[in-house]
Amino acid sequence: MEGHPMSMEWIDQHRELYLQDPEKGHYWDSTVVGGPGPVQTLLLTTIGRKTGQPRIMPLIYGKVDEGYIIIASKGGAPQHPDWYVNLEANPEVEVQVARDKFKARAETVSGPKRKEYWDLMLPIWPPYADYQTKTDREIPVVLLRRQ
Repeated sequence: MEGHPMSMEWIDQHRELYLQDPEKGHYWDSTVVGGPGPVQTLLLTTIGRKTGQPRIMPLIYGKVDEGYIIIASKGGAPQHPDWYVNLEANPEVEVQVARDKFKARAETVSGPKRKEYWDLMLPIWPPYADYQTKTDREIPVVLLRRQ
């Protein structure tokens, strides 16, 4: 969801909607960035590695038996998104999926599991494939395990 030129404005709007009305905010209208329409999102709260303050980011997700999958794409930018760098520094996070709020531990997935989860996420948000071609970094795939 991040990486679009107007990203901060629509990210802020989506976050506020989600916090006010979790049922409505759970599905993000991706047409604002040329997407296909409603896409399922969660709210990820990390602790800022510099500020120590909570940072809330709405992110597209996929569900697996082990937890929730998110992608640190930043629209294919050369650097990782801030939320990902924050969870690398402190993998203890809070997650909200619709009205379900819980603590989780974030883990970057590699090897065959990364491919499995990446392939699961592509139908949910097809632009991830384009984002990967735009950057030299391997876009991280993150598993959020409920604690």
